[in-house]
Amino acid sequence: MALNPLDADGRIRPVVLVVDDDPGLRESFRLILEDDYEVLYAPDGSQALETLRFHQVDVVLLDIRLPDMDGIEVLERIKALDEHVDVILVTAVQTIRTAVTAMKLGAFDYVTKPFEEEEILSLVRRALERRALDREVVYLRSELARQHDFEELVGRHPEMQRLYQLIESVARTPVTVLITGESGTGKELVARAIHRQGPWRDSPFVPVNLAAISETLMESELFGHERGAFTGALQKKLGKFELAQGGTFFLDEIAALRLDLQAKILRVLQEREIERVGGTRRIKIDARIISATNAELKKAVQDGTLREDLYYRLNVVQIPVPPLRQRRQDIALLVDHFIRKYNRRFHKHVTGVSPTALKVLQSYPWPGNVRELENIVERSVALTDGPRIDLKDFPLDLMLPDLRVRGGGTDRLPLKEAREQFERQVVLRVLERVRWNQTEAARLLGLHRNTLKVKLAAWGIRRAGSGRGSG
Repeated sequence: MALNPLDADGRIRPVVLVVDDDPGLRESFRLILEDDYEVLYAPDGSQALETLRFHQVDVVLLDIRLPDMDGIEVLERIKALDEHVDVILVTAVQTIRTAVTAMKLGAFDYVTKPFEEEEILSLVRRALERRALDREVVYLRSELARQHDFEELVGRHPEMQRLYQLIESVARTPVTVLITGESGTGKELVARAIHRQGPWRDSPFVPVNLAAISETLMESELFGHERGAFTGALQKKLGKFELAQGGTFFLDEIAALRLDLQAKILRVLQEREIERVGGTRRIKIDARIISATNAELKKAVQDGTLREDLYYRLNVVQIPVPPLRQRRQDIALLVDHFIRKYNRRFHKHVTGVSPTALKVLQSYPWPGNVRELENIVERSVALTDGPRIDLKDFPLDLMLPDLRVRGGGTDRLPLKEAREQFERQVVLRVLERVRWNQTEAARLLGLHRNTLKVKLAAWGIRRAGSGRGSG
């Protein structure tokens, strides 16, 4: 009978291996398990071990009496092959010695013949629950050093409204998603939002930044490795794909993936299976795959650095994330959002930004997008000694964005304009610092008060909140 590896919801079914030399008992297990699990069979210990070498198995129901070797010996060998496989011993006679020995060797539990159907189903369910919990613990341990940002996406611009609609549409299905956008636009936040709104929100979300992984470690990080697979592989390691079982696997900066590994990622997308480095067993992968890039993938295909078949497999649904300069009306919302965040972190009570400071933020081109804005707000909240963020709290390059070298240094302001912009920003900083007391500002600047007034009039600047012109 052909086995169906998928359940009614299209999810990969757990695999149970029944090891027993009695055909009647194997048939009993089939009738009990086949509705919920994929069931494999082995009549003796040798064939059971051979099956485990080439198939992914979640739970083993192991008879204690086998024709070729003792069940305890088979248990030891199973654990040597894969310590994460849960083994339930099936015995005709319950003995304390057998139970103690089995538990010491890592058996999950044991059951005595004759058994009830619900007893077997309950044991298998509990074993699978523990396996899922163990996988989550491994994942959490590997992520302890990483601080995730679970903050929500922020913005009311029409482009953001369209983005929210796309997220809501794709979250309900396991379709493969490609998120595109400039660096710092929040592509990982979009991926997390898709995960949180989907039906598997309680399962792991496992992000991998391919550009941040050494090429020599990338294959092991993604697919895991077996003990002894290479020098230094002292024990088996689960890869990120396995840690994402039942959840979402996020491949960031997909254009940084080596060509030789692109074929393996393509296989994951097509066959939903992997092999660990140094292993021969195919492991089924049941995870939604989302990728992201800030590169032009079509150009990468033309240049030969990205496989064309992989590009089309990844780009089933594309979600573009707009750069911050295209939604400047959201800057005030984002600033308030980040001020609240860093007030909590730094135990401060900053209430907002001054009108002049906000105008500077809204006129800046933000090449680093939302991430750059967050960094500026974090710095400003940390450094300000007043109730609001003012110009004095900003770094100089934010005040004079047009002086930044762009296009190889060919797009600079003429010296006269650059000098005037610099002077204007220095005057504004001083005015903010003295709360627009022009007499005090003129003293600090070394100017006559009338000279300062003339400059402000020429720049179209009036006191904050009095409807001053642009500047």
